[in-house]
Amino acid sequence: MRAEIEHRNPAQPEFHQAVHEVLESLAPVLAAREDYAQAAIVERLLEPERQVLFRVPWQDDRGKVHVNRGFRVEFNSALGPYKGGLRFHPSVNLGIVKFLGFEQIFKNALTGLGIGGGKGGSDFDPHGRSDSEVMRFCQSFMTELQRHIGEHTDVPAGDIGVGGREIGYLFGQYRRITNRWEGVLTGKGRSWGGSAIRPEATGYGNVYFAAEMLHRRGEDLQGQTAVVSGSGNVAIYTIEKLKALGANPLTCSDSGGYVVDDKGIDVDLLKQIKEVERGRVSEYATRRGGSARYVAGGSVWDVPADIALPSATQNELGADAATTLIRNGVKAVSEGANMPTTPEAVDLLTAAGVAFGPGKAANAGGVAVSALEMSQNAARDTWTPARVEEELLRIMRDIHHTCYETAERYGAPGDYVAGANIAGFERVADAMLAQGVI
Repeated sequence: MRAEIEHRNPAQPEFHQAVHEVLESLAPVLAAREDYAQAAIVERLLEPERQVLFRVPWQDDRGKVHVNRGFRVEFNSALGPYKGGLRFHPSVNLGIVKFLGFEQIFKNALTGLGIGGGKGGSDFDPHGRSDSEVMRFCQSFMTELQRHIGEHTDVPAGDIGVGGREIGYLFGQYRRITNRWEGVLTGKGRSWGGSAIRPEATGYGNVYFAAEMLHRRGEDLQGQTAVVSGSGNVAIYTIEKLKALGANPLTCSDSGGYVVDDKGIDVDLLKQIKEVERGRVSEYATRRGGSARYVAGGSVWDVPADIALPSATQNELGADAATTLIRNGVKAVSEGANMPTTPEAVDLLTAAGVAFGPGKAANAGGVAVSALEMSQNAARDTWTPARVEEELLRIMRDIHHTCYETAERYGAPGDYVAGANIAGFERVADAMLAQGVI
């Protein structure tokens, strides 16, 4: 099947990687369930239900016209409306969107919240653009995207390059065109339909999952050191929750290099630099003082720590980095980003007995709270932060239990990759069987 997948989806290495990683886990399931093969569940699952590619023309502040590409891959809706973020980054192409959408199918299934898998975005780079330029781009992007989405059809959220500012502009244009106020986007502002804890949810959820893995080994986060990559939304709130639960997060990073802070990352300072000033992590070391140092280039994984939480982007943690982490005594790796660990690195970590939480389980907190935002919008209700975080903790514990129990049931105890892939697949496959060949 590998050759057929690559032939049908040429020049899409990230999608190939995501598919092969899942298929490797499914052999015992497919052997036990002949009805899955008879209904061609795997073949249907690998083909998106819909792929939308469109142009996005927009004008910068000098009057120059630019043309970007927009994407929306609606992968599988057996469990509910398509749900998945929009990514604005120069690296975005169809293969990356398909890889993200494919992962989203299983991640969303694990939440148990009745949402299907999809993903989208554009090769537009919001970095360095004015608010007016970002607004004009978002309005042009939504002018086409609005034809394909809706609260009962497809509900996008944010991702890399799409935060509260971008969601606001996108939602405003959707409302302007359709004359409808509905929960068609999640990650909205709290005062106009957003949910408490949504910005924090992916990072918080990842830390909760890491804590559950440690609990299974008779430990907790108190006093543990942690190395975190990235300095965006996921990384910031991973660091925040680590500190709240007694761990000491030592690092953050961006494309230029990384910071090591022996006293632990100062979350307030990091938020000021990254969220308010939109600056670089090098500025953190300058303003923090003696306990922090900036390393240009290099690898954040060279810093010894008990726990590693990759929270930047795909394939950022390779075999060499995994070898270094193992040599330095890492106990657990929990993925805050989507597929940040290469297959070779995953193999090394698991062979060394490191607890490994794959992204489709460990970073499901973001989409879980997005689904809770959908529920609040549908009921015209607003939940308290305490209620949302209580639900987030429950969901992450349930995901951990489901992955752990499923891995044991299929003879792979402690293998969270197999547990997450199989559990997510079974939920989607059973729904597809029940709904017929469509």
